[in-house]
Amino acid sequence: MALAQTTEKAESRAVELSIDGKTRIFDIDNPELPEWIDDEAFASDDYPYKKKLDEEEYLETLEALQVELVKVQLWQQKTGKRMMALFEGRDAAGKGGAIQATLSNLNPRWARIVALTKPTETERGQWYFQRYVATMPTAGEFVLFDRSWYNRAGVEPVMGFCTPEQYKQFLKQAPRFEKMIVHEDIQFFKFWINVGREMQLKRFHDRRHDPLKIWKLSPMDIAALNKWDDYTAKRNEMLKATHTDHAPWTVVRGNDKRRARLNLIRHILTALDYDGKDKGAIGEVDDKIVGSGPGFLK
Repeated sequence: MALAQTTEKAESRAVELSIDGKTRIFDIDNPELPEWIDDEAFASDDYPYKKKLDEEEYLETLEALQVELVKVQLWQQKTGKRMMALFEGRDAAGKGGAIQATLSNLNPRWARIVALTKPTETERGQWYFQRYVATMPTAGEFVLFDRSWYNRAGVEPVMGFCTPEQYKQFLKQAPRFEKMIVHEDIQFFKFWINVGREMQLKRFHDRRHDPLKIWKLSPMDIAALNKWDDYTAKRNEMLKATHTDHAPWTVVRGNDKRRARLNLIRHILTALDYDGKDKGAIGEVDDKIVGSGPGFLK
C-alpha cells in the first residue's frame, strides 16, 4: 500500500533517450514495459544467443560447478591460499546475482562479500585505496567485491564525484596497486559484466514494479539514464588503461544471467590448480560469452 501511495504522488520520470539514432520515450513509472524494449532487450549489444539458457540445464550445471567451488574452499583452507574477485559493470548488469551464485554453497566464515558504501569524511582524507586494503583476504579466505576501487573509473567521473586530476591519477595508480596484490600471492580476478542498453532498461523497469526488488533501484540509476554514452567512454578508457598482464580484465556478456554466471564460475575454476579438480564437470568456457580485455567489446 505504501508503494502504491508513493507511486501516486511521484512526478513523472519519463525521459527522452537517443538510442541508435532513434528518439525513445521511457517512463519507468509506467507499469507497462514499452514494446521496443521487450523486443530488443535480449539481442541488445549484439548478444550472440537468441534465448536464455534452459533453466533445467542451468541449475544442473550450476550445482556441478558449485561442488567444484566447495573443493576450492577446502583447498584454500588446507593451503592458506588467498583469493579475490571484483565484480564491475553497469547498474543491473547482474553483479550481485553472479556473486551469490558463486558463494551460495560456501562456508561464509571463509568467503565474504565486500560492498562498501560511499566514503566517510575520514576516508575521503585518506589514500584512495586505503579503505579497500583493510577488507582484503586473510589466509584461506575468498573475498568478492560488489563494486570496488573502480568506482573512480566510472560512476565518480561521470557523475562529477571526483576531479579530472583524481581520475587521471587513479588510472595510473590502479595497475601499480594491483601488481602489489598479485606479488603478495593473492589469486586475483577482475570481472566486467556487460549488459546491453535495452536489457538494462528492462531490468530497471522490472525492479521498479517488483516490490521485492524495488530497493535495488536507486536515484542514481534514474539520473544515469541519459549518460549511457558517458559511461561507455569511461568503461573503454578504464579497460584500456588497467587491463594488464598481471591483472587482466575478464569481460562477461550478461544479457543472459544464466550463461554469465556459469561461465564466470568456469573461468575461476579453470584458472585454479586445486585438489580433486574435475575438468569434465567444469566444462569449457564459452568464448562467445567470456573474453579478455577491451578488444572483446565493440
